[in-house]
Amino acid sequence: MAKLMKAGMFGLLIGIGGVVFSVVPLSRSFEEDVGLGLLFQLRGVRPPPTDVVVISIDQDSSTHLNVPDNPDKWSRSLHARLTDRLVQAGAKVIVFDVHFLEARFPEDDVRFEKAIQRAGNVVLADGVNAKKVHRGLMAEDPADADSIVNISKPFAPFKDAAAGTGPFVLPRIPSRVNQYGMFQQGAGDAPTFPILAFQLFSSPVYEQFIQLLEQVRPNLSGRLQNDFESARTSKGLVELVRNIRAVFEGNPRLAEDMLKSLGPAESHRADVKNFRQLNALIKIYGNARSRYLNFYGPARTISTLSYYRVLESGSDAPMGARIDLKGTAVFVGLSEIVPEERKGHFYTRFSQPNGVVIGGVEIAATAFANMLEDSFVIPMSLRAQIALLLCWGLLVGVICRMVPTVLAAGAVLILSLLYLGGAAYVFQSAFTWSPLMIPLFVQGPLAFGSAVLWDYYQTDKKRKKMRKAFGAYLPNSVLDALSRDLGNLKGEPQVVYGTCLFTDAANFTTLSEKLNPQELSVMLGKYFEALFTPVRHHGGLIVDLKEGSILAIWKAPQDTLGLRRQACFAALDIAKSVDRFNREAAPYSLPTRIGLHCGQLTIETVGAVDSDEYRPDGNVVNTASRVEGLNKYLGTTIAVTGDVVHGLEAAFLLRELGQFKIKGNEQSLVIHELISRLEESDQNRMRASGIFAKGLGAFRIQDWNIARELFSQCVDLVDGDGPSEFYLQLCEQFTKNPPQEPWDKVVTLEKK
Repeated sequence: MAKLMKAGMFGLLIGIGGVVFSVVPLSRSFEEDVGLGLLFQLRGVRPPPTDVVVISIDQDSSTHLNVPDNPDKWSRSLHARLTDRLVQAGAKVIVFDVHFLEARFPEDDVRFEKAIQRAGNVVLADGVNAKKVHRGLMAEDPADADSIVNISKPFAPFKDAAAGTGPFVLPRIPSRVNQYGMFQQGAGDAPTFPILAFQLFSSPVYEQFIQLLEQVRPNLSGRLQNDFESARTSKGLVELVRNIRAVFEGNPRLAEDMLKSLGPAESHRADVKNFRQLNALIKIYGNARSRYLNFYGPARTISTLSYYRVLESGSDAPMGARIDLKGTAVFVGLSEIVPEERKGHFYTRFSQPNGVVIGGVEIAATAFANMLEDSFVIPMSLRAQIALLLCWGLLVGVICRMVPTVLAAGAVLILSLLYLGGAAYVFQSAFTWSPLMIPLFVQGPLAFGSAVLWDYYQTDKKRKKMRKAFGAYLPNSVLDALSRDLGNLKGEPQVVYGTCLFTDAANFTTLSEKLNPQELSVMLGKYFEALFTPVRHHGGLIVDLKEGSILAIWKAPQDTLGLRRQACFAALDIAKSVDRFNREAAPYSLPTRIGLHCGQLTIETVGAVDSDEYRPDGNVVNTASRVEGLNKYLGTTIAVTGDVVHGLEAAFLLRELGQFKIKGNEQSLVIHELISRLEESDQNRMRASGIFAKGLGAFRIQDWNIARELFSQCVDLVDGDGPSEFYLQLCEQFTKNPPQEPWDKVVTLEKK
């Protein structure tokens, strides 16, 4: 539970860090430039509505019409002809994203003016000189706004003839177009020409719009004229839009109440088209000043016709060349597949690596189409973002702290892919923009990296603590091995091949009764130093310490001769070291018996809560303890099993002591005495060992007299030879009471 709480706190910190990072302008800009772009790339191309068409002023038209490449130099009589053709084809609204700021040739200007008047549905673009254009942040209503130095209205006759004129400011390359202002700040909140075009386009539902407004706000009755044409004629389209917006700004909940009264789309199945336009109008006036564009795809994804083809599509054109634009909003402007430095083109989500970008007129058409479909990109609300970042940080933080590193990396990767897939689905289905950069590229890596660093810190702390605790007793090689395998100090049991060395000090109880605690502590410190130093020198690991006994192990994945040899060297050096200690500690002494056995054993952490111990477990440990106990019967210092010394006959002076069945062991064991290194052995010991082997042979064939004679010779050669005296007593016993037949030559000891 404590670990889970710590992991929860860690996750909460990751969540809070994500929230804090999300308000940094640089991160918000990065989220918009990269995160939103990634969502568009994952979504791909989306079919645009058929109600919107772009008429492209392009290179092909310049060639076919034999006019200059620069569209500013085209004859305005061409635009007059185009306007007439569009009206003839049934265009509901015509928008010219072309600047007509000054007079040209009078005759051409008059023709264009008359064509605009006849059409009655033409919207013209204002010329703008933008000092600063805000690129937008991921927020519902960005505080920073476009800063317009000056707006230039079209040539007066054109302006008066048009239904309305408005600006449409976009950031120039290399800035990326993400959103646009519906009402241009810095220019008296002038409505942009896509808004004017949409108000004109939705004129058939204007009366319903006013009725719905007065229904939810009776106090506003008469504030706005009910008839669209009367309202437009009396004040102009621009002023009408301004007045409607002023009403909504003065009544903050008006849009919400009107949408509620309008009801869902299901209740308007009989006239879906009118419902879409009413719904869009309410949201235009009731929502934020700026909107994020929901691009449909790369250049010319929106239905695009070349300028010259429209001119050639009159009633006298062949049937296949005629164009039907009935009920559409037509946007005329520069739009062709050209390099980015061409005037009138902008950098967007779908700009291509070869430099092909989208024309400004297509961006304006995209804004109009988004209004028509109510499909603008909707940034997640601030409250939802905070909740999402906190929850995501908590999730990845808990996983990274609770799960092993490799599994945590896989889990975070899988969760990140699921998050990305979910964000892409929500973006495609509901046009909702979920943050990507902070959850996927900040919080995820931060949680994983921090968890790895914290685990490294904790592991390093444990290593230092272990080295401090065992540094005085273990060799560096063993400490290094333990440090590398530190996970197994608190993990799954290890099954290894090990040699166990068990020691026990005779007279320990008597000595502890004679000395006061301080004297005993000092003496034991020196005694254990005498034991630890040889073990450490020969690569052993001391795993248990109890009263006057120690347990040391030498472990490896499998049996090795070198491992057992080192244990034997350590046993001999312990015997020498204890002799020196006893001489220095006189009149007190702690004679020490040593037992060794080897085989497979389990090493694990045992205990509970804070009382864990790292120790070996299994029959090998118990047998080593019982072999050590044989020394009391045999009068030896170091007793080892045959498994330990197998193959080591050339390195040590050994003496087989016989086959014994010890209490607690089902199987009998061949026991040897480890006397010395072979090069350090004396002649008497070697002769006594040879004679003892013959005596043991006579004992096994029950020739008690010969055995007694040979064992007696050993006692003469080595004064007080314990094993010989042990067998002399057995020979005397078996002479009087022979063992029962059949005899397996095994000496059974009932006590440890």
